Amino acid sequence: QVQLVESGGGLVQAGGSLRLSCAASGLTFSSYAMGWFRQAPGKERDFVATISGSGGNTYYADSVKGRFTISRDNAKKTVYLQMNGLKPEDTAVYYCAADLSRGSSYYSSTALSTYDYWGHGTQVTVSS
Repeated sequence: QVQLVESGGGLVQAGGSLRLSCAASGLTFSSYAMGWFRQAPGKERDFVATISGSGGNTYYADSVKGRFTISRDNAKKTVYLQMNGLKPEDTAVYYCAADLSRGSSYYSSTALSTYDYWGHGTQVTVSS
């Protein structure tokens, strides 16, 4: 049974930092491209970042480029999202997701439908 469990969310002031983690089990982790998405209240779930199975390739939404960094530790079966320079508009529930279709060399897409498995999310709140 595949499980993705996010952690590391919380309340932070604008300009601060948080590191989210997503621990995976029940899958061959290095075979999956991983992604982070977020959903603010009353809005659709939006793409944030994705990383290839090997960790060598990444892609970011324009809104977080230069502030957020996605990384992974395949030995620990964990993907991370380092978030710096947080803004109130970054407030959302953050979800990680796994995509088997890309192999180890390619990051995944920005489309929710691409992903095979999802975590339950972790809340990030940025105060002004």
